[in-house]
Amino acid sequence: MGLFTEEHDMFRTLVRDFVEGEIEPHAEEWEASGMFPARELFPKLGALGLLGLQYEAEYGGGEADPIYQAIFAEEMGRMSCLGVAMAIGVQTDMATPSLARFGSPELKEQFLRPAIAGTSIAAIGVTEPDAGSDVAGMRTKAVRDGDDLLVTGTKLYITNGLQADWVCLLARTSDEGGSRGVSQVIVPTDSEGFSVSRKLNKLGMRSSDTAELVFDNVRIPAANIIGTEGRGFHQQMMQFQDERMVASYQMVGAMDHALQRTADYLKERKAFGKPLMANQHLAYELADLASEVDLLRHYNYNAAEAAKRGEDITRFATVAKLRSARLARKVADICLQFHGGVGYMEETWTARFFRDTRLWSIGGGADEVMLRTLARMDGFWAD
Repeated sequence: MGLFTEEHDMFRTLVRDFVEGEIEPHAEEWEASGMFPARELFPKLGALGLLGLQYEAEYGGGEADPIYQAIFAEEMGRMSCLGVAMAIGVQTDMATPSLARFGSPELKEQFLRPAIAGTSIAAIGVTEPDAGSDVAGMRTKAVRDGDDLLVTGTKLYITNGLQADWVCLLARTSDEGGSRGVSQVIVPTDSEGFSVSRKLNKLGMRSSDTAELVFDNVRIPAANIIGTEGRGFHQQMMQFQDERMVASYQMVGAMDHALQRTADYLKERKAFGKPLMANQHLAYELADLASEVDLLRHYNYNAAEAAKRGEDITRFATVAKLRSARLARKVADICLQFHGGVGYMEETWTARFFRDTRLWSIGGGADEVMLRTLARMDGFWAD
């Protein structure tokens, strides 16, 4: 299509080759261990310029158009260990966008540059034991003490939590209620008082580490506040749009690859003397799903083009997150079903895909939160 240049196509090949050469050979090992070696993998991504595609060249970024980010995430979604794809997405689109947009030059030099290079690992700290989708209900505090902040609280379900060098943390910096008085701060994990209380055992996404983090009077410079103090909630809402779009980009790649793999299996597997794909019902179901994936793919590209024009893509991101998550669950279910008994076995990719894709309707804003947001935007909501 006209959207892509020759450079875009070459870039897609570069990313796909990286996934096939540097990730796929280790997927089973990383799944079994419940963690992948981010300190080995991220510098390789950084060396190719893949961790800061849209960020300022001054800090090592590529200043590329958003279409490159869409291609990159799509290709990441094709890997068989989606936990790693998610962890990479945290580095590129969940923990660093606010820092890139609002951070001081000093913060960018100290934290963004090594994140783009892949020599430091980032995490995003928003969810708490009693505050998930209700971000404004958080309790973690960052209290002023001279030129410092003392951070106290707990964050839960933190991807990269065991390996992170720093956390983009959402915390209360004043006693104002609701979303007011909330700031984004960077907390280095080598700070005294920081600890990982436990590694979490998840249903899916097992190749990435997820943790509960504790902040016990962690002292950090007040200069570690990202952007404007007290505007962290609004900055995080913008950062969520990056997270939701990367989720949708990844799901397009994941679903497209899953449908291709299922079609290949149905062409090889025989029943009643014919390949299973000779059954029109199976072929039609796959074609129907492929058409839905294609619609989502082009919706994503429209969102990327809108972002390139500098437009607000909040609605794009909300719709994309909702539809991609729901469609992924549907695709995962059909692919497993069409593999029959073998599809239910852990040795088959379909079982992992079924477990991994279930997260997308929860993480980054649950389906219900996306619907609430859309209902408000479209005038269907009455408080």
